[in-house]
Amino acid sequence: MNRRDDISGNIPGMMQEIGTRARAAAAELAFAPSEVRAQALEAAAAALERRAQEILAANARDMAAGREKGLSAAMLDRLMLDDERLQGIAGSLRAIAGQDDPVGRIMAEWKRPSGLHIRRVRTPLGVVGVIYESRPNVTADAGALCLKAGNAVILRGGSESFHSSGAIHAALLDGLRAANLPEDAIQRVPTRDRAAVAEMLRMSDHIDVIVPRGGKGLVGLVQREARVPVFAHLEGIVHVYLDAAASPEKALRVVLNAKTRRPGICGAAECLLIHEGIADSIGQGVIRALIDAGVEVRADKALRQLVPEAAAAGPDDWGREYLDMIIAARQVPDIDAAIAHIRRYGSDHTDAIITEDDAAAERFFARLDSAILMRNVSTQFADGGEFGMGAEIGIATGKMHARGPVGAEQLTSFKYVVTGEGTTRP
Repeated sequence: MNRRDDISGNIPGMMQEIGTRARAAAAELAFAPSEVRAQALEAAAAALERRAQEILAANARDMAAGREKGLSAAMLDRLMLDDERLQGIAGSLRAIAGQDDPVGRIMAEWKRPSGLHIRRVRTPLGVVGVIYESRPNVTADAGALCLKAGNAVILRGGSESFHSSGAIHAALLDGLRAANLPEDAIQRVPTRDRAAVAEMLRMSDHIDVIVPRGGKGLVGLVQREARVPVFAHLEGIVHVYLDAAASPEKALRVVLNAKTRRPGICGAAECLLIHEGIADSIGQGVIRALIDAGVEVRADKALRQLVPEAAAAGPDDWGREYLDMIIAARQVPDIDAAIAHIRRYGSDHTDAIITEDDAAAERFFARLDSAILMRNVSTQFADGGEFGMGAEIGIATGKMHARGPVGAEQLTSFKYVVTGEGTTRP
C-alpha cells in the first residue's frame, strides 16, 4: 500500500487491504508472547523520545492549520504537543508495557460432577477500529492498549491532528519492528477523506469492534451507521453538584480544577448544580471564583440574583458539552432535584458530588448510573491513566461488555476451555 502523506482515490480498495492485513496480524498477535508485546511498547516509547523533534515539527504544522481554521483555544489545547506531553505519552507506553498481561488470564474455573474442568480465559477481541478527532495522543494510547491486549488496530484520526498522528504512528512502527512483530498490527488510515470512515463502519468481515472517540456528531454517526459492534464514547456532559453539606474549601478547589485545568477534555465539568441552602454562601463564592478565572458562567435566574455578573442561561445550556471556558449553573432545592437534572441532561459519562454527608453521597451513587461517579474529586480524574490503566482508548458510556475507562483488559473477550478424561454425556 502506498504510504504517502495523504492518499485518496480507491478508498474501498485501500480499506479492504488494510482490513485484510489487520486480520492476518491479529492472528499472529493472538499467540505472541507477553514479553514480546511489552518489548514492542518499550521500544516504541524510546522511538517516540528519539523522534521528539520530528513529532513536534509535525504538530506545529497541525497547530498552524488549526489556528488558520479558527479552532477555539480549548480545541487547540487538545491538539497541542510539547516536550512535557511527549514525555507523558512515552510514560504511558511504558506503563502499559509494565502492566499484567490480560491475555490468557483465567477469569474463573470450576469442575462439574460430569468430570468436566472448565476455565473462562481472556482472549483478544481481534481487530479494533478506532475513530477519533483532534487529540494526537490517542494514536499512541489506542495503539499501545490494543497491542497489549493482543489485538490489531486500525487508527483513523482526525484531520486536525493528521501530521502529529502520522509522526507518532511512525514511532509505534519502530517498536513493532524492534520486537519482530508485524507492522500491520498497528495501521493508520493514510487519508483525511471521510469516505474511509464510512468504509470502516461497514467492514464487519475485518473489524470486530469500533471505538469512536470524539464529539456528539462523530459518535452519533458511528452508532447510526456501523455494522460492527461499537464501544460508545458519548459526549462528556459532566455535572458537579454542591450539596448542602459541601465543604467550602473542597467545593472551591474541586470545581475550579474540574472546569479550568483543561476545559477541552471530556472530563471537564460542564454544569454546576448548587443546593439552595448554600447558594448565597459557598455557591456564590464558587461562581465568582470561576468568573475571576476567566470562565463564562451561564446561570439560572435564582443564581443571577446572587451573582448579577453571570450570563443568563438559556434552554440549550442544559445538557451541553462546551469543551471551553464556559459552564452552566443552576440552583436546585435538594439532592433529588440534582439527581433528576443529571438523569435528564447528563450523558452517563462522569458526575460528581461535593459533600461531607455520607448518606447524601450514597444516595447520589445509588440513584445515578453514570459510568463514573465521584465524591469530593475533580472530574478531570475521569481518565484511564489516572485509574491506573496506563492510558485509555476512551470512556465507554454504554452498559455492554466495557464501561468507563477502556484499558487493555476491557479490550479482551473470553473463551471457555473445557477438558476431561474421555468424558461423554449420558
